[in-house]
Amino acid sequence: MNGREHADGAPVRGAPLLPPEVYLVGCGDEAMIQGSASAQTMGFKAWNLLRMARLGLPVPAAFVIGTRHAVDPTMQASGSPRPLWQAGLRELERSTARSLGDRRGPLLLSVRSGAPVSMPGMMETLLNIGLCDATVGGLLRQTGNPRLVWDAYRRLVATYGEIVAGLPASAFEEAATALFGEHDERELDFAELRLLTRRFLEVYAAGAGVPFPQDPERQLDAAIQAVLASWHAPKACEYRRLNGIDAAIGTAVTVQGMVFGNAGGQSGAGVGFTRDPATGEPALWVDFLFNAQGEDVVSGRRSANGHDELATVLPDVWQSLLDAARQLEQAFGDMQDFEFTVQDASLFMLQTRSGKRTPQAAARIALDLLDAGLIDAATARERTAGLDRSALARSRVVATDGTAQAALGRAATACSGVAVGEIALDEARATARHAAGASVILVRRDADTSDLAALDSACGLLTQRGARTSHAAVVARQLGKVCLVGCADLLIDEGTRTIRIAQTTLHEGDLLTLDGNEGLFYAGPMTLELECPQDLLERLETLRQHTPGA
Repeated sequence: MNGREHADGAPVRGAPLLPPEVYLVGCGDEAMIQGSASAQTMGFKAWNLLRMARLGLPVPAAFVIGTRHAVDPTMQASGSPRPLWQAGLRELERSTARSLGDRRGPLLLSVRSGAPVSMPGMMETLLNIGLCDATVGGLLRQTGNPRLVWDAYRRLVATYGEIVAGLPASAFEEAATALFGEHDERELDFAELRLLTRRFLEVYAAGAGVPFPQDPERQLDAAIQAVLASWHAPKACEYRRLNGIDAAIGTAVTVQGMVFGNAGGQSGAGVGFTRDPATGEPALWVDFLFNAQGEDVVSGRRSANGHDELATVLPDVWQSLLDAARQLEQAFGDMQDFEFTVQDASLFMLQTRSGKRTPQAAARIALDLLDAGLIDAATARERTAGLDRSALARSRVVATDGTAQAALGRAATACSGVAVGEIALDEARATARHAAGASVILVRRDADTSDLAALDSACGLLTQRGARTSHAAVVARQLGKVCLVGCADLLIDEGTRTIRIAQTTLHEGDLLTLDGNEGLFYAGPMTLELECPQDLLERLETLRQHTPGA
């Protein structure tokens, strides 16, 4: 919604006058939308935010700088998009009754990318924009939560340092380790987080050569420009190359009011699928971290739990999530991959898109949605085209001579199937061995989207940290790679080029088997057999027998 015209193009009396490249979401009457608004003009992510807001789902207010700014040479030549974001910011401040940089009631912002097509994790996101020494007290008055305030501030300094100033993330990680060892930052109290924030400010100043910016508008301008620049980042370019996406489509930027998943024991962040993306089972499939922000889940640097704890601790939130998932499927006519935040037991929806899925899941979901009347037969046939016996066949590990080899370890399954290959610990090794004709298993500490090129060369991914719904795991699923994440017992020694688990040491180049069906992995090659879901094949045959003209 641009805030200037109804969908039929009629002017709206009293509506804010905004540049045509700026759109509003969740700032007022969601039926009012400029005719030019679409996934192409305001970005896929923001377009779906608007659609969720119009469904009445809880979406934090936002403004959007449309894709034109990223691709229009004249606008690029003008430099900073400051005039655009200043116009949008005025409306966001009006809608939220808070102001960026206000010492008593500061508005804090998230800044996210949004191409016209989904590119999970390939561009940058910055959270907590607007925190500085002057606004810390105001946020404390707003929330009464000193731990939240200092946790948000230290996060901002570290991510801004990494994304805007180009400092290595390791500089902040090493500073945290020097102060508090290997303690999870979620275990630190507000005084420890305040100390950590001050240390991070010192690290920033030393690395960047200038102090951390204390002007919230300067923070916002730099964050927007960094998100726009990430369209040209190597991983984004590689993703577009692999998926045949034209760079000329550009990216939008969504600037949204912050909601805080790190506000305490009744808060958290999660990513969910309305159905199981590996099997298609019609049940909510969620990873959730209490007292965390969204990047903790999707970055691949933390392991996240399934939904059981969320459903137990916050049953009303869980029911709201079930209701939202049902609304999304009914409105979008497909299985959805969504991100959400819970702040003080209140649910907020941050994103939705059609979820990446395995071929078996694709078949079952299409057929189930057809049976439920959410899609028609023509759509079901289109979504299952090419899914024959060979596409739906799945390898599984079988015992030989009546005995089963003990698994080395267990991890969370992000993508099912079985893969056997040589261990590779980095992109150089993975691509070199793949080029030599070898099958490769990429083993990494984190499920990181920067490993896209290496993942493309591998048949499987095993990580020490990361969630099933992290961006790298989503991409692995899209690429059809077997993916196991979050094996805390896995130790990786890049110096000796070895991995160690369960008293067993394996060297780079040794064979490893990943069983994504059971969440297990084994040393050496295992005996495999193919199985095919006969029930799915029969349902597909029935669907195709009714094809017009067949």
